[in-house]
Amino acid sequence: MSFNLANMSFEERAQIEAEKARLFEMWQNNLGKAKGEAARLIAEKPRRKGKWAEWVRAELDGMTPPEYASMVRSEVNKLMAAASTNR
Repeated sequence: MSFNLANMSFEERAQIEAEKARLFEMWQNNLGKAKGEAARLIAEKPRRKGKWAEWVRAELDGMTPPEYASMVRSEVNKLMAAASTNR
């Protein structure tokens, strides 16, 4: 299987481009919501203490669509990285 777009048919390239456009639109429409959701998850850390990571995984697993859950996971990771560099 080649990943070179030049070696693909027009239909295959169009399908890839349509999927990219769909994902970009989804990202644009949901980025603010994903950041808010990530902040909510981070805010629970002091209250949940040692069970927080397990709880976050369960929350992320319950989110749909999977692309949105991935966005929230990414935002949680960014917030956690920023918090650890500010120590």
